[in-house]
Amino acid sequence: MQLSKLVEAMAHPSFYPEKPDRVELIETHISYVFLAGDYVYKVKKPVLFDFLDFTTMEKRKFYCEEEIRLNRRLAPDTYLGVIAISRDTRGKLRLGEGPEIVDYAVKMKKLPADKMLKNVLAAGAAGENTMDRLAEKLADFHRQAKTDKQIDAVGDVDHIRGNTQENFQETKDFINITIPEYQYNFIKAFTEKTLVTKESLFRKRISDHRIRECHGDLHLDHICVADEIIIFDCIEFNDRFRCGDVAEDVAFLTMDMDFNGYPHLAKSFEKFYLQHSGDVDMPQVLNFYRSYYAYVRGKVASFRLTQEALETNERQQIIQTAGRYFDLAYRYATRLEKPALILTAGLMGSGKSYQAKILSDYLGALIISADKLRKKIFHVRLRERRHEGFGQGIYSSDHSILVYGKILELAEKNIRQNKAVIVDASFKKREHRIRARELAVKLGVRFYILECLCTEETARKRLEKRVLDNDSVSDGRWELLQSQKKDFAPIDEMPPQNHFIIDTSAHPDIARRNIIEKIKLDE
Repeated sequence: MQLSKLVEAMAHPSFYPEKPDRVELIETHISYVFLAGDYVYKVKKPVLFDFLDFTTMEKRKFYCEEEIRLNRRLAPDTYLGVIAISRDTRGKLRLGEGPEIVDYAVKMKKLPADKMLKNVLAAGAAGENTMDRLAEKLADFHRQAKTDKQIDAVGDVDHIRGNTQENFQETKDFINITIPEYQYNFIKAFTEKTLVTKESLFRKRISDHRIRECHGDLHLDHICVADEIIIFDCIEFNDRFRCGDVAEDVAFLTMDMDFNGYPHLAKSFEKFYLQHSGDVDMPQVLNFYRSYYAYVRGKVASFRLTQEALETNERQQIIQTAGRYFDLAYRYATRLEKPALILTAGLMGSGKSYQAKILSDYLGALIISADKLRKKIFHVRLRERRHEGFGQGIYSSDHSILVYGKILELAEKNIRQNKAVIVDASFKKREHRIRARELAVKLGVRFYILECLCTEETARKRLEKRVLDNDSVSDGRWELLQSQKKDFAPIDEMPPQNHFIIDTSAHPDIARRNIIEKIKLDE
């Protein structure tokens, strides 16, 4: 039968036994979804893609039944059943069995839109308790989810490599359109290195029975936060997309939280999930899978550019969305998983704090700010200006020794908690830099120093602007710069592989990117 006639019939309230006031149609690339009062009816399109085949009515019926079976694991009261769509002797279409069955629909209870997690988060109505409840539900689901030798096979490194290689092959044409070439190359290198260096861990995930029949599409729009948490709309049409490491569900959801601007809640959810699941190895694979899924979302968004007759603004929006996903995939790929000690060094106004912030964003490292710590130690309000002479008051030599000693104490404490640390300070004294390197040697972690340079004119503009900026913590001023220059011991005691120099005057992006990637690939 003509699909248009079916859609036309189902768009009318009279088609449904509940006789809703109105029917809203939502079309996706694989289905028609009819919102009819308190119920939802979903009809699968007769389409064929590389990842699904709905071309015959028998196949559509099978996948409708699979959708019910699989989604009842997490939403038992929401998925009501598979309903036949038939044509009577007069040729009229109706729901239910009849002389001629023409298709099938999944019938669901309609869930409240304002209770979808994405909307709850946007309203500021989800916090630690919600993340705890969600994590507990998902951990319980994973514990009971099906696993067997056939499912285990999707956790094999060769299978994972096949999926990732497919991603890179399918995005080649989008290089420098939606994904910069440097991001493409680095994510690819990171992915292959991870599959090689962590092969034994991926095998352990299999032997620990962490490969399960999961959800496969766990983003914010598929979670309803009502009196109970309802998770719905899992992938039913492709076993390869649904089955995998339980870490993949966690990675997908936390990636979606990060993308939508809730990184603190993503961390909370991860923390609670690890508590409820006891999965001590999961943190070692999460960033790999988060990068993978962000990349997949970037790829899928990029595919939309192949559609005909796109408006210019629509094309730009697609490029922007895909680019955000690819950048997120890159950020996950650059995050450090092992502790390291990284120092900034340089004169006031050289851009140390800004560079430390960018490095922290990409490497996932904790920043220890000398300016903030100094004021805390000496009980000075964070943004209170201290217009003291060079090397005087809280900036005297004795006070600076105390501050740098405290910096190293904090660095050691955090490194022992398996965190990478960036120290944002001038490190003008050679002895302070040497003590930091000795600490790194003692703790057995990698050590780097990032020396920031800029022209005097650039430094002057920055320092003059800083004086007018009420939000600045630093007390650096142009009139102090020449004195600091004389007091700055050249950094000549560090081996080249640990000492990076970055000119922040104009466009330090490429140099900074190379530094970030070297530090990550040194792991």
